[in-house]
Amino acid sequence: MTAPHPAPSAAQFASGLDPRVLARIDNLELVARAVVEGFLNGMHRSVQLGFSTEFAQHRAYVPGDDLRRLDWRVYARTDRYLIREYEAETNTNVVVALDVSKSMSYGSGAGALTKLDAARVVGASLAYLAHRQRDRVGFAAFASDIAEYVPPAAAHFQLVLHALGRAQPRERGELAAPLARLGDALRRRGIIVVLSDCYEAPGVVADAMGGLRTSGHDVVVMHVLDKAELEFPFEDAATFEDLETLERIPLVPARMRERYRASLQEHLSVLEKKLLERGVDYVVVNTSQPIEDTLFSYLVRRERLRRVR
Repeated sequence: MTAPHPAPSAAQFASGLDPRVLARIDNLELVARAVVEGFLNGMHRSVQLGFSTEFAQHRAYVPGDDLRRLDWRVYARTDRYLIREYEAETNTNVVVALDVSKSMSYGSGAGALTKLDAARVVGASLAYLAHRQRDRVGFAAFASDIAEYVPPAAAHFQLVLHALGRAQPRERGELAAPLARLGDALRRRGIIVVLSDCYEAPGVVADAMGGLRTSGHDVVVMHVLDKAELEFPFEDAATFEDLETLERIPLVPARMRERYRASLQEHLSVLEKKLLERGVDYVVVNTSQPIEDTLFSYLVRRERLRRVR
């Protein structure tokens, strides 16, 4: 009799798994754990979602110290060379802000992963990572207004998962008003991860995120897009309908494809530039790609920035 095969670990379960399969699994916590442990597998240490730091103390300069850490203001007042030392903030507030507007219900192809499905998995994975780091986790679903809100707290991880799991597409959405209300509701500065298809002009999106930055929040925009939105692979002439405005436009895709792709790339480039100018992180999430790959590449980049800052 052969010995039974050991059950696969969460990391083995997630590695390379089709995102459509992940999204169809009923247990969102299992999905989140599998995704996070998948991209942490093999790493020597965990990446951190947060990298905020606060001043701890001064100490005397010694030869070999990084000159960039000298406190020149203190030197100007006292003529003494002192080094600023920092310590990482603990228990950061991490809020997942999920766009539940109608356009997020789109998914190309039979049985395809919708943008909302993908955003749910990304949001749950980041919430799991934050909870794993003992940060306070919160949640907000928004369309034209805040549809559901779970304030950040150490004990709210399961509430966040339940809210993510029951989120459904609603009416036509916007970014400015609901995100301003979210900013008003958050009394402590933290990290806000906005999961949205950013269905507005780049300047409008950037201004909405900039308002959160002005309030002192660390803002990450996860721009969720379907593969068909990125590539426009359609062949047959058809009437295309806007899911939010219900406007219908007849098109011959072959005649529009190159123009569409060029316009989209320009749109994404302008959006990224405007967000970066406001100090907002920007990531495109392609719903057809493995989600752990997207999160891994972003968090590694964020970790590098943490070391620089």
